[in-house]
Amino acid sequence: MAKGQSLQDPFLNALRKERIPVSIYLINGIKLQGQIESFDQFVILLKSTSPSLKNTICQVIYKHAVSTVVPSRAVSSSPHHAPPLQKPEDDGS
Repeated sequence: MAKGQSLQDPFLNALRKERIPVSIYLINGIKLQGQIESFDQFVILLKSTSPSLKNTICQVIYKHAVSTVVPSRAVSSSPHHAPPLQKPEDDGS
């Protein structure tokens, strides 16, 4: 696995498993919203529901077109993928 994907895959997988709604911003400024259904090395499959059309659509988004992925809430991370948070040490002064 490439070093760059060591953060990407666990993050996207947590969003997928927890079904967290996301906003995906593309490099051309377009904002897409939905839930990550699946992903691989090159693409993200985004599932969206259209209230006006009353149907569900899936979009294949090429990762090279993605600028930012913004979850609607905090993502829980597994301990073996994220370093533990450390409190600053109190020097007693």
